[in-house]
Amino acid sequence: MIDRRTALAGVASMFGAALFAPLARAAGTAPRGDIPVISEGAPSARVFTPAQHAAMSALSDRVIPTTDTPGAIAAGVPDFIEKMLADWAYPADRVPILAGLDAIEARSMRDYGVPTAKATAEQQDALLTLAMNGEEAKGFFEPFRQLVIAGYYTSEIGMTQEREYLPVPGEYNGEFLYSQVNKVYSS
Repeated sequence: MIDRRTALAGVASMFGAALFAPLARAAGTAPRGDIPVISEGAPSARVFTPAQHAAMSALSDRVIPTTDTPGAIAAGVPDFIEKMLADWAYPADRVPILAGLDAIEARSMRDYGVPTAKATAEQQDALLTLAMNGEEAKGFFEPFRQLVIAGYYTSEIGMTQEREYLPVPGEYNGEFLYSQVNKVYSS
């Protein structure tokens, strides 16, 4: 099985030059500077307040919800995001995420009268759409989306249940029907 760092390098190629800096450092595609190499275990520090953590968890579950496969929460994406921001991000890298969560939380309270984590799925989707369109939480959506996707597709759930890992994908069959493909293969 491939390790998370190798998987992050694959995810890095998906986002290209617009890759969020902490992801690029963790994948080994950008200089680390004074950030130590930390790949396992809990975050070295807490980055989010309890309200920010609850909002981040709820929003990550809206980016990759549970369907016929587990979603972001089951894959441990919130813990991955906190780990990335605590151990791979410079303080300036955290600003758009933390400020964005605060802006989304304020908008949720103003529009719906409830914290983001307690908003309905439709309300959370509306808040994410505002952030995506730059109407709320400027600079938040793209780094957040990248963290969620990287966290999900480098997790065991993402690699084994959403995708299928085959070290050697098998024989060549030039007449294999695309309709028979049920999963995307990764290596």
